[in-house]
Amino acid sequence: VHLVESGGGLVQPGGSLRLSCATSGFTFGVYAIQWYRQSPGKGREMVASINRVGAATYYKDSVKGRFTISRDNVKNTVYLQMNSLKPEDSAVYYCHVPSRSYWGQGTQVTVSS
Repeated sequence: VHLVESGGGLVQPGGSLRLSCATSGFTFGVYAIQWYRQSPGKGREMVASINRVGAATYYKDSVKGRFTISRDNVKNTVYLQMNSLKPEDSAVYYCHVPSRSYWGQGTQVTVSS
């Protein structure tokens, strides 16, 4: 099983990034997928979730209207489009399959001027 996040980096406040989580080794299309983040000194928190067919999504209050989670069940990939980024969005972002406890290695997002 592999979950590989990419797309992180350094961006100025107000900027955008699109994270990707490419997966392999399991039947991607039958599982809900989540994005988590963790910043230094804080616990890991769920940012967004999407059901197996992409028809239902959930967002943490602080990212509603700015982040969009989506998935491509042909490419076995989940995405997180992040707009209007704020310094408090800085963290390592992970994709997660909750029913299997699969985690990726994370990708760093830094929002700073």
